[in-house]
Amino acid sequence: MIGLLRDERVRFLLAGGSAALLNWIVRFPLSMFMSYAAAVTAATVIGMVAGFILYRSLVFQGSTRPLWLQIRDFIGVNIVAGVVTVLAALFLSSGPWWPEAYRHYAPGASHLAGIGIGAVVNFFGHKLFTFR
Repeated sequence: MIGLLRDERVRFLLAGGSAALLNWIVRFPLSMFMSYAAAVTAATVIGMVAGFILYRSLVFQGSTRPLWLQIRDFIGVNIVAGVVTVLAALFLSSGPWWPEAYRHYAPGASHLAGIGIGAVVNFFGHKLFTFR
């Protein structure tokens, strides 16, 4: 197991997965006092901040790019991925494909799917821009 943690790709998946999990979990309490769209958006921002800290400290410690460039590119990539996440969650949660018996699962499941779709955008954006 320790050997796996030496692999940068594994650490990237663990850091990103942790940030995504935080993103998904924090949306539930936020929804108690915000609209669904606002809660998904706020949760996405919280996940982004955690992701940067985790990627920088656990995955890309040896990056030679200036910190301000990493932050700038990280924000840019995450804005795009965040918009994709929010739009996907909103689209999927409001679709007619949810049977009435399962409609109460739509917000959580749709947000989780949106995070997954946004993660694909996030991975390629960070690979090509932020931490190249």
